[in-house]
Amino acid sequence: MERVLAEALLSQSQDPRVLLRALCVWESPTPAERVETLRFLLQRLEEEQEGGGSTSARPAALLLQEAAREVATGHLVPLLRSLRGSRAGAPDGECSAPRDRRRRVLRAAGGALRSCVRLSGGSQLAAGLVHEALLDLLALRPAEEAQAAPGERDGLGAEEAVEVLVAVAPCLRPREDRALLERVARAALAVALWDEDDEEPGAEEGAAALVAGRLLPALGRSSAVALQALWDWLVPEEEEEKQELEPGWWRPVPHAPRVARVLLVLSALAERLLPIPGGGEAWGAPEEEVPNAWRRPRFWRAVQAGLVHPDGLTRKRARYLLQRAVEASAELRTECSCGLRDANEPSLFWWSDKKKEQLLKFWENYILIMETLEGNQIHVIKPVLPKLNSLFDYAMSEEKACWLLHPSWHMCIYKRMFESENKTLTKEGIIHFLELYETKGLPGAPGFSEFIIGPLMEALSESSLYSRFPGHRIGSCSPLGMKLQTFLVTYVSLLSEDTKSSFLLKFIKKMTSRHWCAVPILFLSRALAHIPRCKVLGVEGLLALRDVLQCTMITHQILLRGAAQCYLLQTAMNLIDVEKVSFSDVSNFLMSLRQEESLGRGTALWTELCDWLRVNENYFGEIPSCIGFSGRCSLNVYVQRLVQDYIKSPTVETGGNCFMPDWYEAKLVALMILLAADVEEMKNKYSERKKTQNELKAVLHPLMDVLMKLGTNAYIPLLKTDRSLQLLLKLLQTCLLKGSITQDDGVLTLLQNSVMSTIESISEFIVRRLTANELNTVSDLEHCHLYLTVLSELVNLHGKVGWKNSDSIWRFISLLKNASILHLQDMSSEKAPKLGKQIQKVVSMACLAVVCGILSQKSNLPLDSLDIGILEKFISSSHLNQIIKKPHAEEQNSLFEESSSSQGWGRVVAQYVHDQWLCLSFLLNKYHTLIPATEGEMEPFLDVVPKPVGILQSALEALTILPSDQVLPVFHCMKILVPKLLYSSESLCIESFDMAWKIIYSLSNTQLIFWSNLKAFVQFVFDIRVLTVAARIKGQAYSKIKEIIYKIIEMSTTKTGVLNILISYCCQSWIVPMSDDLTLSQDPFSSARDYIELVFEGCIFGTVFRRDQRLIQDVQAFIENLGHECAANVVTENTNRDDHYVRVCAIKFLCLLDGSNISHKMFIEDLAIKLLDKDELVSRSRTRYYVNSLQHRVKNRVWQSLLVLFPKFDQNFLDQIIGKIFEAGFVNNQASIKYLIEWIIILILHKFPQFLAKFWNCFCYSEEKLKMSICTFLSVLSHLDIIIQNISEMKPVLKQALTVVLQWCFNHNFSVRLYALLALKKIWAMCKTLHVEEFDALTAVIESSLHQVENMHGAGNAKKNWQRIQEHFFFATFHPLKDYSLETIFHALPRLSGLVEDEWITIGKFIKFTDIPIDSAFQWYLSQTELCELKPSDWSQQDIGSNSIEGENQSEWIDVQKKMIPWKNNVPDLELDLAFQDRAAKLGKSISRLIVVASLIDKPTNLGGLCRTCEIFGASALVVGSLHYINDKQFQHLSVSAEQWLPLVEVKPLQLVDYLQKKKTEGYTTIGVEQTAKSSDLTKYCFPEKSLLLLGNEREGIPANLIQHLDVCVEIPQHGIIRSLNVHVSGALLIWEYTRQQIIKQRDIK
Repeated sequence: MERVLAEALLSQSQDPRVLLRALCVWESPTPAERVETLRFLLQRLEEEQEGGGSTSARPAALLLQEAAREVATGHLVPLLRSLRGSRAGAPDGECSAPRDRRRRVLRAAGGALRSCVRLSGGSQLAAGLVHEALLDLLALRPAEEAQAAPGERDGLGAEEAVEVLVAVAPCLRPREDRALLERVARAALAVALWDEDDEEPGAEEGAAALVAGRLLPALGRSSAVALQALWDWLVPEEEEEKQELEPGWWRPVPHAPRVARVLLVLSALAERLLPIPGGGEAWGAPEEEVPNAWRRPRFWRAVQAGLVHPDGLTRKRARYLLQRAVEASAELRTECSCGLRDANEPSLFWWSDKKKEQLLKFWENYILIMETLEGNQIHVIKPVLPKLNSLFDYAMSEEKACWLLHPSWHMCIYKRMFESENKTLTKEGIIHFLELYETKGLPGAPGFSEFIIGPLMEALSESSLYSRFPGHRIGSCSPLGMKLQTFLVTYVSLLSEDTKSSFLLKFIKKMTSRHWCAVPILFLSRALAHIPRCKVLGVEGLLALRDVLQCTMITHQILLRGAAQCYLLQTAMNLIDVEKVSFSDVSNFLMSLRQEESLGRGTALWTELCDWLRVNENYFGEIPSCIGFSGRCSLNVYVQRLVQDYIKSPTVETGGNCFMPDWYEAKLVALMILLAADVEEMKNKYSERKKTQNELKAVLHPLMDVLMKLGTNAYIPLLKTDRSLQLLLKLLQTCLLKGSITQDDGVLTLLQNSVMSTIESISEFIVRRLTANELNTVSDLEHCHLYLTVLSELVNLHGKVGWKNSDSIWRFISLLKNASILHLQDMSSEKAPKLGKQIQKVVSMACLAVVCGILSQKSNLPLDSLDIGILEKFISSSHLNQIIKKPHAEEQNSLFEESSSSQGWGRVVAQYVHDQWLCLSFLLNKYHTLIPATEGEMEPFLDVVPKPVGILQSALEALTILPSDQVLPVFHCMKILVPKLLYSSESLCIESFDMAWKIIYSLSNTQLIFWSNLKAFVQFVFDIRVLTVAARIKGQAYSKIKEIIYKIIEMSTTKTGVLNILISYCCQSWIVPMSDDLTLSQDPFSSARDYIELVFEGCIFGTVFRRDQRLIQDVQAFIENLGHECAANVVTENTNRDDHYVRVCAIKFLCLLDGSNISHKMFIEDLAIKLLDKDELVSRSRTRYYVNSLQHRVKNRVWQSLLVLFPKFDQNFLDQIIGKIFEAGFVNNQASIKYLIEWIIILILHKFPQFLAKFWNCFCYSEEKLKMSICTFLSVLSHLDIIIQNISEMKPVLKQALTVVLQWCFNHNFSVRLYALLALKKIWAMCKTLHVEEFDALTAVIESSLHQVENMHGAGNAKKNWQRIQEHFFFATFHPLKDYSLETIFHALPRLSGLVEDEWITIGKFIKFTDIPIDSAFQWYLSQTELCELKPSDWSQQDIGSNSIEGENQSEWIDVQKKMIPWKNNVPDLELDLAFQDRAAKLGKSISRLIVVASLIDKPTNLGGLCRTCEIFGASALVVGSLHYINDKQFQHLSVSAEQWLPLVEVKPLQLVDYLQKKKTEGYTTIGVEQTAKSSDLTKYCFPEKSLLLLGNEREGIPANLIQHLDVCVEIPQHGIIRSLNVHVSGALLIWEYTRQQIIKQRDIK
């Protein structure tokens, strides 16, 4: 058509120049058609010039060249500049030009410009235009703008400059214009690789896309010079060499230029860099050399970096380049290899035609896996993973034990999986990687270590990956943790010694590079600890391990923290090269451990450490001279010198007031002393112990020497005395840490004896310091704390060793007491207090608090010599909550003291008040039985006891004054006062409850002090006397206590262990009274019934944990199961904070109740009724009731509790509740509940056969009621042999049972028939055993039926299910009487019935929970049958998923999902502004001649689906009523961008008649999709090639007036009742049928 138009124009004028001038006169806005006509004319003139060679035409040719230059410079370039102005919004005529018109003008002007350059007959015009456009393009780069365009230029915009360069640059001469071509290439590349971190990247981003989409492909096609320039600048050789030298091939290419932009450029140049023979990409000049992308490592690094890039489009470009490279290699059939500098490393990419099939298979699977990973759907990805195994088979040579293909390609797959948003996929990828060295003998791979330390460890930091797999037992090790351990041990064993050291050091340092959660760092530490011993780490490694220890301290889970410390210490002992570290290094490392959490003396870990030190003692490195000596020495010598250096006096005396020395050194020296002593004892185990004692005496001598002189030598430096006391204290505390073995402990005995000899000297020094006004600054309070702590330890030591010769210490304690009272009495009248006096007051009160603490803890002390009456009178007369005034600043001597006293005075006052309440607590505890309920009842001889009401009021005041961590003694006092005052001062007690609860609630997020305060709170609010009195008066206090109960239950749902403390304390109080109060009633259980809600909630308590909470509990259970193997279990206090212990406590409490006790009996009956009501309430709830839901769990707990209570039910009570129990059987219950209900019914009927009549009535209900529950009652009949054991006349019962069962054997429901036949089989066996003659008439029928069911033919489910139900545990193994035990109820039955593991309570927890003791004669802990050994199974679910296990275990799936790619070369950056036909042709997409008209459809969802269907099947166009539908979100959701690849035409419904007529004239057959009287059957209709499908409206179909304009109507044959299909579905069926017929026709033609 264009050629015809150009010929017509030329025929009207002999001079083309006239035509050119005429066409170059255009209006504003410029008509696109006029510019396109100009382009057609110039192209025709260009063709004539190329075809004609006459010399006579030379003058005309010169004129034409001049005209072409004039058109180019005078008209086309100004036109392009004006287009920039219109885009920028300039107020000219073109500012409103639509985008498509402007784009047509731009493309036509570019084509015309190219023809002008060619007609001009020289390269000057091309060079000039390229230069100008290049300046405009460079102006887009701010860094180059000053150079390219120093002044303001009215130049071209980005799009126009690119269009000029696309049109003109190919016209440059490769040799003469080489410099300009290279400059254009570099400028284009600079724009394409714009920096993503620019502040305003919007404009440059658009320019980059333009350059990559238009200019770079054009330059690549134009000449090899431009392509080579692009390639050299993109991948410079010197930078490539540097890349090869850098380790870590899994890392992306350097940060700049960005990977995404590099791949954008490479994708644009792919047609030339990776040419495919026959693809239309051959060069015009054969001598031009094309860059070889195959041989450049940088190219493959960029592809690999793109494959794992976060951006999806970048990954798509990388896959495209990889796929094109593989296809090009296969087509070229040439040998190629991309070698690296390391000869031992395999090529990044290579090709050999001899191994073409193998390589194609490898890359096909590789690309399939990478494409599948884009879906993030585990059910699609998992079947593809076995192909990853085959990739390793292709990539390795088993004969040579080396890699054939570079392993970095495999690591790209793993990295993609590790970084997936789907955590299940991440977990699968990690496990698959960790199993590599187990399942495959992988050769050594370069870069594996960097990959492990990089992406793998980053992925391992996710805690959720360590959760248990379904089916794994609670308390077992995490599967990922086990695989990590196995992998690390295996991998490290394969490394060389040098590589091993470097790898492990980097691995450990990586553990310090981020904030790891408790679970990942625990399992990483555990994996390190299991590496076999090898000397690979030095001082740097030890420091790195210490840094990891610091990382473990941030977690709140103490047990996990302690376990991680244990593993890290084992790691150090296994991996440290002792010749590279010194004792000093080791001791500093050990100080990073918390001894109270991990390294307790006497634990297995302590013993292992001592043995390690003993074995390596003579091999440790030289000690640095920083501690006064250097060189090699034994451990004993090192410790002796360490103690000497520690005790040595400071060189500068600091005077009377000095800082408290840092505790770090004291802890370190004490730890090393005990380690050295235990090592010596281990060495002398089989020789004399005396030698060990002598060694320890020599070590302790400097310390003991100082301690012996403390009382007599007043000139010992204070710093020295403090350090000595610190060391003494730490020695005593460390030696007696939990876990220490005190039996036959020679070290402890010698230490105690040595200290005993110095007690008098130490006591004298301490008393002098505390009473002689030597402590007079705020900082001296730390010294006070040290002295009092040492004094308490000395008293404790006296108690352990014995009270012989103890008069001296009590003499000093008496002096301390008297002096402190005198100080406090003398200072009470001072009006202007001084700092020293106030500090001494605080010190004196602290001393009295310690004395009271000693007196309250030691009941067998010689109190007569202490004269405690003075102390008691002083405490009773002192003013509570007395605020110590802060001294004035001008009275202080130094700026330091002013600062100290000002900043810390609040804490000083709090400590003073706290100590006051400690003293009062001692007094109240001593006289608590004599404290009256009212003030009027106070006896005269009790003047030492203050008034109780006033004390309680002061306690409330103290709660407002004291910080939350200081209120414990106040709670202890309230525990004594509240029971006394609840009758007379109820409102005051209620106020104390409220205030105390507010404090507890505020502390709920504070781990350290919360639990002790909560325990104290529970002890005073839920004291048995408080509960009894509150229940008796039934006042506001009773309501408040119940309110607090429910608040604690609510708190326990978010904080594990809270309810444990409450229920344990209350149950112990009710069963074992913990009070010696004479006013308490004789029966402490009397109040239990009033607070039955607590036990009831305890029976059904249990939260459904979040995944992270369940993970923490699982890991803690695993650590606990390790027992003494993990030292953290020994030294960490067992707090019983597992939520299971709430139910364990409640159940053990119920087990202790006695049904013959009237109080117990009433409690049991009330609780049983509450439990049955709860079951009924849950059953009626509309909340969804599914397996393992909260409703299911609650019902299960209800029936478990009822089973425990059953032995305590009597007949009268059962008569009241038997109806509810039977009603529960009629409910559609889950399996676990069904078994429990059946069990309790069996037990009831066994114990009380008189209820059989009511049981038979259950079978008389209507079938509607029984259809879901009859199996429950038939299951009960299956245990009829148990039921009738206590019946003398069994025959009537058997007769009734047969009568009932036989009628259900013929039920239409298969499951009911199975249950009935099973019951019939068992009952009939009993009849035959008892020789019941009345049933002889039924013998033939029954035995025939049983014989038939036993010998069913075939392998169908009927026979299998009959066998399974007979083998089911409830009918084959379970014995209702012998299996009646806690183990069966709470562990075996939940496990066998498929209940979630959170509900399994092992018998070990019942035994371990000792707060409520059960008599050792308690017989029904354990089951007597083999029930606990069975595996879980439920016969009714055996067929569900029976083949799924086989499918999971397949090594390779036969077929997997693969999204179809409808074109061969999937270019990811194809420009969408091209015409649809151009894009389709470039992609190799076939276009049919089918037009789908959907103008009558008005729903965006249907139109979106049709658009997608038309695009997939290659329709030539989709006609819609309005193009506005494209912007609808529902349309876009269904079309998934199909509108970008399919021409859409707007034809409004009113224009359809004209449109149909027009298409008929073009040769189209118009076909309506409608049911009419003359419509054709779709299956019989043959579609013409040029077909037009008209679809009707969703509701009304095709209007009658349009049907008349159709050539034919086609209907879809139907076999259902509904009249019509959805319009989208109908259209899709016809479009596919048309496509199918056209495919068959084309196949027949071929």
